[in-house]
Amino acid sequence: MVALFVLLLTLLLNPLPALAVNPDEILADPVLEERARDLSAQLRCMVCQNQSIDDSNAELARDLRVLVRERLVDGDSDEEVIDYVVSRYGEFVLLKPRLSVRTVLLWGAPVVLLLLGGLVLVLMARGRLKPRQPSVLTPEEEARLDDLVGKQ
Repeated sequence: MVALFVLLLTLLLNPLPALAVNPDEILADPVLEERARDLSAQLRCMVCQNQSIDDSNAELARDLRVLVRERLVDGDSDEEVIDYVVSRYGEFVLLKPRLSVRTVLLWGAPVVLLLLGGLVLVLMARGRLKPRQPSVLTPEEEARLDDLVGKQ
């Protein structure tokens, strides 16, 4: 009996995810609504930046949720909706960026730089990359230096 009470109390006090979708935004067609929720979960709120537009209460997030639903009602595919939002807000609006040359360079550059740095360290340790030895001064250069310094 006590275990059941603790379980019920835990369930009641357990915070539920607070989704920001307002009742007036929800579509009548459950299939379209499910697609809209899936798409909204993939798009970043440009105000909050750590949340999807599905979780955000910002006005811009609400406008984007409405825009996604309007595009779906108009017959756009999921990819067309995403492409439209990306064309307006850039790749940053995607919570999971697409794989492209740009993202490969962004994520691959640190690895390449670490490997190059490691290679330079190995070559220096093996003695292949030695610092240049200073050249010896000629007698004329030594005399000129002595004159400049003021040595007799």
